[in-house]
Parts: sequence; structure tokens; C-alpha cells
Amino acid sequence: MLALRTVQLRRSLVHLPPHLIPRYAKSCSPQQAQRRYFVQGLCDGFLDLTMALPIPPSLPPYSTTIIFVTLAARFALLPVSIWGKNRARRIEDLVLPEIEKLKPIVSKRVLEDMKKEGIRGEKKFLQEFHAKRSIELLTARRKELFKVHKCRPLPSIIIPPLSQLPLFVIGTIVFGRLSLDPTPFDSESFLTLTTLAHPDPTMTLPILLGVITMANVESSNWVMNAAERERSRQIEEKNAKIRAEGGRPNIEPKKLIKSGLRLLSIGRILIAAITPGSIALYWVTSAAFGLLQTWVMDWQDIRRRRRNAMNNPPMTLATPTPPITKRKVVSLQSPKAQR
Repeated sequence: MLALRTVQLRRSLVHLPPHLIPRYAKSCSPQQAQRRYFVQGLCDGFLDLTMALPIPPSLPPYSTTIIFVTLAARFALLPVSIWGKNRARRIEDLVLPEIEKLKPIVSKRVLEDMKKEGIRGEKKFLQEFHAKRSIELLTARRKELFKVHKCRPLPSIIIPPLSQLPLFVIGTIVFGRLSLDPTPFDSESFLTLTTLAHPDPTMTLPILLGVITMANVESSNWVMNAAERERSRQIEEKNAKIRAEGGRPNIEPKKLIKSGLRLLSIGRILIAAITPGSIALYWVTSAAFGLLQTWVMDWQDIRRRRRNAMNNPPMTLATPTPPITKRKVVSLQSPKAQR
């Protein structure tokens, strides 16, 4: 009804003389009017959906519709998350094993090239030069494999969260608009919410939102296998050694992302504490769906890794390194070249 009256008012203003049109109508641009009508149309559609759904009388209609709409939106975006997960699995199953097999081959090839080129220097210089050239070759090959298998990491990481962002923002705006007075949300309570139009007085939903978000961040640590834990421990020890020597440790994007998400979980508690109950309920429902989705996908990864471990037992590959002598200066030239 509100949207219909607004449209009728706009139509009536069109036929008025310019000096009789109210100031607020002159200042409203067509783009702003379209945005208002779009949001108001979504609000009216939500209220109509609440009346159309066969919700049992024992359930609160608006809260039930919020949960239903949230789950429907997350299910609609589920194929994007599955697409990103499948790309990550191709990296783990196809790219990384190939790189591990190439490490000793590349190391030996670099060592032979260094001998042919007659590179000389101290032991530390030769080791750093050997490691740098090996990493360059392996990085180039890794990029080629990403292109061949169509599994570049950056799109796999960025696209699934970005696909959820527009719906998340639109849903927050719509429920925020529906919570403004006068609103039917003021007459319905749900769980610890006295009304859907006011914040949770007990802080239960905001705290639950933070706990769910934190659990979603830390869930990857719960499903790590022994090899991944050992690799993570080695990286931490290496960075600690670099810091002790006064160097600059390598940047780990995963740790930076996790630290940011941990701060986000705390920030969501503070923001949800001052938002209307309808928005808090929407956020908690979306976060709970995301946590369940993460657990299911991680469980599938555990089964896949166990199956791969049974079919392909791990092989220990020795990685050759440049020869070490007691002299400070080492020559990698062949005997013929030295003559």
C-alpha cells in the first residue's frame, strides 16, 4: 500500500505546475527515485511473501520468512562455492603433486647448469643462488599448470565471497527499511528478541553470530592432516629463524586473511548489537548456513584425502643440494673447465 500511494503521489506531481511541486520532489533525482522504488518493491514483496507462505500459526510469520529467504538465497549461490572448491581440489590433486615430483629434478638441473656456467662463490651464496633459481623454475611451471587445469588460486578465493556480497548488502538494507516505524516487525518477538524492529536486549544473537563466524574461520585448522600440520610447523620455524637473524619473514596470505576474519567476527558482534533484530536474525542464519557448508565440504575433503592416501602411498624424495666443502670458496666448474 505504501509503495502504491508513493507511485500515485509521483504521478500526480508530474501534472502540477513547477511552482506548485514541493521542494523535496524537485530535489529527488530519477536515479534516487528508482533506488527508493527498488528497495520499497523488495520490502513489499517480502511482506507479500510472508502472507503467501503456508506458515503454521505456531511459528512467527516474519521471522520464519526471514530464515526461509536467507536459506533460499544461500542455496542459490551454493553452485558458486562448489565451483571454487572444485578448483581448489584440482590444485591439491593435480598441481601440487606434480610440483613435488619436479622438485628433485629441477634441483638437479639447476645444479648442473651452475656447474656448466662455472659459478663460484661462498657456500652461503651458492645455496641461495641454487634455491632462488629452483624457485623461479618451479613457480613458472606452477603457473603453467594453473593455466592448463584452469584452477588459478585468486579467482577461486575471491569470486565465491564476492558473489554473496550483493545479496548480503541488499538483504541488510531491505530488513533495515522494514524495521523502520511504522512496521509490522514491532509486533513480533522471536527467541531472545522482544521485537524484530529493535536490537537484542540480551546480546544473545550478536554473540552467537561472533561465535559462528569464528568457528567458520578456525574450522580449517580442525581438518588439517599430519602432513599439512608438519608443513605449517616448518614454515613457522623458518619464519621464526628469519626473525631471529634480523631478516624479513615471508608473507603468508592465509594467515593474513584469517587474522582479518578474526577481527571481523569481533566487529560483527559490535555491529549486530546495535542493529534491529531482523538484521541480526538474517546475519545469524546466513552465518550458520556458511558454517554448515564449510563443515560438509571439509568432511568431503577429508574423505578424498584418505582415499588418495590409500591409493597413492607417499614417497620420500631426496632433494639434492649443492655440494658443501670446508673451503669458503667453492667452485662448481667441471674438471675440464678448470684445466
